[in-house]
Amino acid sequence: MTNPLPSTLCYLNGEYTPLRDAKISVLDRGFIFGDGIYEVVPAYAGRPFRFAQHMARMERNLAELRIPNPHTREQWRAIVQELIARHSNSGGVPAQQGDQLVYIQITRGVALRDHAMPEGLVPTVFAMVNAMSPPSLAQRTEGVACVTADDFRWEKAHIKSTSLLGAVFARQISADVGAVETVMFRDGCLSEAAACNVWVVKGGVVLGSLKDNLVLEGIRYGLLEEICRDAGIPFQLRRIRRDEVFNADELLLSSATKEVLAITTLDGRPVGNGKPGPICEKLYAAYQRAKQAAAD
Repeated sequence: MTNPLPSTLCYLNGEYTPLRDAKISVLDRGFIFGDGIYEVVPAYAGRPFRFAQHMARMERNLAELRIPNPHTREQWRAIVQELIARHSNSGGVPAQQGDQLVYIQITRGVALRDHAMPEGLVPTVFAMVNAMSPPSLAQRTEGVACVTADDFRWEKAHIKSTSLLGAVFARQISADVGAVETVMFRDGCLSEAAACNVWVVKGGVVLGSLKDNLVLEGIRYGLLEEICRDAGIPFQLRRIRRDEVFNADELLLSSATKEVLAITTLDGRPVGNGKPGPICEKLYAAYQRAKQAAAD
């Protein structure tokens, strides 16, 4: 049987190699325990978007897990840019013709299986590039359906950990019914979706969950706050009750792949008038301008 993995190049522990040939030890703690973190950096027209913010979050996550950062920011940027260029040259999407996602994963490294964190390990560093698949035109113009669930994940959701089984189960809840995302609640308050942050619009105010240990602070947290400030749109982070979500004028998803996307149906009930609202349209337009500015 031929190897089903693509031949596009990836980065693994200092070397660029075809993805289908990349190998790690079965004793890598990322494989055994999910003991590692990851980051996903979008690149528009070949240029990483909000790279400093992605690196800052990665540094926070590494410190939380007590994994030493194997590279400086300058070295990380060089790796990311090299991957983008090599992805184009090896048959991927040309950097100037399509948007890309750079996936970075750092694990604690290789050691005999023991739950305690060994000291002195060399981190395993892996990175690859994929073409970005943005929401379709129909999803942009009509919005998407989502469902709700109790947030059953662990209480360190602020870590962008490779231990993603909770997110996998949460996303499958929506996949099973043909919905786009699962909006989760903990103790009656909004946390986030399986792989997105969730925003509530009520009375012209954009509301988001607090940046605490129960929510992964998406890079769009800071971006949306900047956009709202520049547009004169009130912006608040606070506890948001379940009833406030279901009575919202608009609901939005944000992530590297979803960008800013309207939820127009939640648990089969229309959100607002069942169409993407004016705040979503403003935020999406401003997001596109920010992307264009980064690519210029």
